[in-house]
Amino acid sequence: MTKLISRMQAVQSPIIPVVGELIKNSPGTISLGQGVVSYGPPPEAIELLPKFLAEQTNNLYKAVEGIPPLLAALAAKLSVFNGIEINAENCIVVTAGSNMGFMNAILAITSPGDEIILNTPYYFNHEMAIAMAGCHAVLVETDENYQLRPEAIAQAITPKTRAVVTISPNNPTGVVYSQAALHQVNQICGDRGIYHISDEAYEYFTYNGIKHVSPGAFAGSSEYTISLYSLSKAYGFASWRIGYMVIPQHLLVAVKKVQDTILICPPVVSQYAALGALQAKDDYLRENIGAIAQVRQVVLKSLNCLQSLCSITPANGAFYFFLKVHTQMDAFQLVAKLIQEHKVAVIPGTTFGMNNGCYLRVAYGALQKDTAKEGIERLVQGLQTIIRS
Repeated sequence: MTKLISRMQAVQSPIIPVVGELIKNSPGTISLGQGVVSYGPPPEAIELLPKFLAEQTNNLYKAVEGIPPLLAALAAKLSVFNGIEINAENCIVVTAGSNMGFMNAILAITSPGDEIILNTPYYFNHEMAIAMAGCHAVLVETDENYQLRPEAIAQAITPKTRAVVTISPNNPTGVVYSQAALHQVNQICGDRGIYHISDEAYEYFTYNGIKHVSPGAFAGSSEYTISLYSLSKAYGFASWRIGYMVIPQHLLVAVKKVQDTILICPPVVSQYAALGALQAKDDYLRENIGAIAQVRQVVLKSLNCLQSLCSITPANGAFYFFLKVHTQMDAFQLVAKLIQEHKVAVIPGTTFGMNNGCYLRVAYGALQKDTAKEGIERLVQGLQTIIRS
């Protein structure tokens, strides 16, 4: 039988399962790889599940864009935390995670051959979604501290450009973009008649007094700003698959077509859990994110031992550090050696579009302090041994 060529051959393979297989073959490895948190949902999320079970019609499909009580709760959260008011110009769509929100957006605003601007290093699932849609990712380098370069973004816009994507706090670098830079990019998008897709999955994870900024709150931006959010990180909701997007009202019909085709509706049981999670006491986020902030300090202290071997950019958000290792070694080869010889896993920078050097993403959100300390010590020792040998 003739082998058929699919569009998927142009899409990179997800790196997490690949590294996961290496970890599986090296028992005892501590993973500083996957971007998840160590804690689970708040009790309020679980407490609302009997309410879901008590309503017999909940086994039927519900509204494509989400159940009304959750939409109302999200509107209140957006107003208080993000400064985004839901009105006649915009609306909320609940999704099965933030990744689905991104795919919804790309399919809603593009035709095959269109261009989407990504800032490098990019989030690999964004680049994969763009390729799946038959579009082209146009890559714009960030500066030496992984901050946005608005002038370079403006220069990269062509008649085929449909959107600029920003991620703040950032995956994979952990940096937080300034309000001024985000406003400048948002204004460029408005002036050029394209969309600004703002991925804010890590909105609660900021440190050292840094405040999160939502471009969707900028005056006059709701007509062209698409904001993406997730419960996966802050609420320990990774497998529950609930995210949401704030979109211009004029995109609702297109987004509903995509979502109805792929999903029909977000899982209703998870929507009930999300409604409960949003009712959690303030202590839940403060204490859990505070614990991650303590782990961050442990990681940062150990990483400072690598100053002669790596460039370590300051990062005040998410739960990542992005290292540039001073070596000619291939990043994936280095990752494999760290797992096989030093029992510690990280993610190679090539999967984030960084091919001009050896980069590693270090994730620390999934580990308790003692395990993170052991893992980061293994990483430091491993890099010292491998690079100096």
